[in-house]
Amino acid sequence: MRNNRIVTWAVITVTALTYTGCSVPVLVHKTENKTVPVSYNNSQESANTGKVSWKTFFKDPYLNVLIDSALNNNQELNITMQEIEISRNEIQARKGEYLPFVGLGGGAGVEKRGRYTNIGASEATTDIKPGKETPEFLPDFRVNAFAHWEVDIWHKLRNAKKAALTRYLSSVEGKNFMTTNLISEIANSYYELLALDNQLEILQKNIEIQSNALRIVKMEKEATRVTELAVTRFQAQVLHTQNLQYDIQQRIVETENRINFLIGRYPQPIQRDHQTFEKLVPDLMQAGIPSQLLENRPDVRQAELDLSAAKLDVTVAKANFYPSLAISASVGLQAFNPVFLTRLPESLIASLIGDMAGPLINKNAIRAAYANANARQIQAVYNYERTILNAYIEVQNQLSKISNLEKSYDTKSREVQALSTSITISNRLFSSARADYMEVLLTQRDALESRFDLIETKMQQMNATVNIYRALGGGWN
Repeated sequence: MRNNRIVTWAVITVTALTYTGCSVPVLVHKTENKTVPVSYNNSQESANTGKVSWKTFFKDPYLNVLIDSALNNNQELNITMQEIEISRNEIQARKGEYLPFVGLGGGAGVEKRGRYTNIGASEATTDIKPGKETPEFLPDFRVNAFAHWEVDIWHKLRNAKKAALTRYLSSVEGKNFMTTNLISEIANSYYELLALDNQLEILQKNIEIQSNALRIVKMEKEATRVTELAVTRFQAQVLHTQNLQYDIQQRIVETENRINFLIGRYPQPIQRDHQTFEKLVPDLMQAGIPSQLLENRPDVRQAELDLSAAKLDVTVAKANFYPSLAISASVGLQAFNPVFLTRLPESLIASLIGDMAGPLINKNAIRAAYANANARQIQAVYNYERTILNAYIEVQNQLSKISNLEKSYDTKSREVQALSTSITISNRLFSSARADYMEVLLTQRDALESRFDLIETKMQQMNATVNIYRALGGGWN
């Protein structure tokens, strides 16, 4: 009869605890949209430059040395590596939560029961032979092994471990995306440095040409063929050009130090060969198809993994509405005298307890945690879709930029050629008094600006190839 009552109460308890899980709030969910356009500008080529290793993509040996050094010494990248280590340790922590916890313990003490307590009164009234009564101060010695295990019946702990693993993989993709950005930043700065070197060289050649022109004008003044005004205007032009070189020299220093900072070292000269800049020809970039961005871009894969982890968090939060089952067990030896610990089975102690508990009233905290997990999952959906959209637009912009810069460079080259010819013509006409000195000055100024613009366009071309390489997901592999 007593056993029937125990079974009845157990059934009632389990039924009540199971019922508590039936009132899970219904929330609005959102499914991610992975649809992307089928092509870039109606191109169906499948070859993708983003899959090429950076050591193959960049052919300048000086640049490759800088990139390799940065990948080893960049402080921000090394900080991210430690974040990956933290994520890896979090997996072990989550894994340990759904495995049984086993421990070994022992203890010793002494206890005195009060005379007017339940146990004290019972001991005093017990009929024990003289000399055999319980001591007033009773020692206690114990050695035991114990275990505790929360049975993961709803896969709450297992899903939490999966979420930690997913976030670890996400942190790895974050490191890959940082690697891609670091490589592109160093390459862009390196090409900017080469462009500045060439602009400085052009300035120095122009200073020499303008100084020679100034000497000729002074000779013309002595021959009374020109006035003092022409001399001062030519002199001002020389001073203006000389002043420009100081600005470029400062930009060179700052660009070198930007590269040094990315490499993680104190300022020092950057090894390079600026003579190769004019010979650089932008590589033919193959963008492949947009769907490859889902595989190639580390930031897209990171956003996808973050979304997967957020979905698992919702499942974990939902499991909190259901009852949990915990099992505790203990086995050991206990006696009031250490000598008796070896006497079996009298000194043997053991216990086995099953504990089931679940929320019944006032679930506000659980509901709030569930709603927050769902809201973060919706945020992750929007972030994933935004990341894909941004990746596609970046590639589209760079493809258009490469095309327009190619046309611009061709036009600028012809402009430089025409202005270089006009300098010779203007000097000849000025020498024969058939042209005004202002025509000579304006021609020299226009020619200098056009050469600067040509170098700037070349730099933008090289930067565009670097940027589309990054946009396609290249550099991290």
